[in-house]
Amino acid sequence: MDLVPSPLLAVPGAVAGVPEGPDAAVAWHYGDPFVEQRAAAQDAAIIDRSHRFVLTITGAERLTWLHTISSQHIAELGDGRSAENLDLDLNGRVLNHFVLTDLAGTTWIDTEAERGPGLLDFLRKMVFWADAKPEAAPDFAVLTLIGPKAAAVLSALGVDTVPDVYEAVPLPGTNGFVRRMPWPTADSFDLIVPRAELARWWERGTAAGARPAGLWAFEALRVAALRPRIGIDTDDRTIPQEARWIGDIGAHGAVHLNKGCYRGQETVARVHNLGKPPRHLVLLHLDGSADSRPATGDPVTAGGRAVGRLGTVIDHFELGPIALALIKRTIPADTQLEAGPMAAAIDPASVPADDEPQAGRAAVDRLRGR
Repeated sequence: MDLVPSPLLAVPGAVAGVPEGPDAAVAWHYGDPFVEQRAAAQDAAIIDRSHRFVLTITGAERLTWLHTISSQHIAELGDGRSAENLDLDLNGRVLNHFVLTDLAGTTWIDTEAERGPGLLDFLRKMVFWADAKPEAAPDFAVLTLIGPKAAAVLSALGVDTVPDVYEAVPLPGTNGFVRRMPWPTADSFDLIVPRAELARWWERGTAAGARPAGLWAFEALRVAALRPRIGIDTDDRTIPQEARWIGDIGAHGAVHLNKGCYRGQETVARVHNLGKPPRHLVLLHLDGSADSRPATGDPVTAGGRAVGRLGTVIDHFELGPIALALIKRTIPADTQLEAGPMAAAIDPASVPADDEPQAGRAAVDRLRGR
């Protein structure tokens, strides 16, 4: 879909994202990306994410209906609560990742711009007789406030009670709200505001002490936190277990393993109980001395053999060049890898634990006397 450039690109020093890229409509940085990252990690920074696609669902059955067609357990989600959720295909492959917040009788959803229209179309087709009405909400936009001093900025904006993780509270002086997210840092807050008031809230945030930061800062912290981005760190074969999306709301996941009745559930349950995912998401450290950089989607190789797929490639203010990659689960963490023109190494701390006995496999073994 064609995105309208954010009005915040007119802020002095703003440099837009790569043309034709998913973030071209917002600022990639404001002149000093590493200082912006440092502010987001150690102080407070405000980031324009207004290219996110926002939609709403109203109706008395909105939550129980959405519960039946998505992967997270949200049927009894309380007012002012949020969750991450997935839409899967029949084979359990991830089609959409989205964040939802239920507040004052409306469920708000935001997702990637290019995925939003397809998600909205799917939701509309699945309504049938339920009292649920999905609608696009182009008049609302997302700003993100990050950093250990973000709570002080929120206080200056009139937010009396800083929300806990996945909680949301109304944003004073507007019909928007602020919610807390568990990533990319522990102090991450999304402000959903009327698009017509985007510049005003940006100005208020910076006046309250938040440093203007581009999406580069958000993406670098996201990669370091091992949080995937749909369509960039995933491909059309990705299942939830590969991308670290397993877990209920309390575990900050997007797939509740003890609920059923959603498309793709059989694959999720089968892998959880009997198998292992073919790939897993890991953090790669890249050799910054190379003359050029690899790109998202490039193969990761070992000895000339493809063993994975590269996701987000980014420069981190402390870690240097890093990337997320889906790597075959059987590849040892100390394997020498190449990503395009660069040598690459798996961060051992990023490798998921893979030694837990599976309940289904253990039951089969008991039946066979093993």
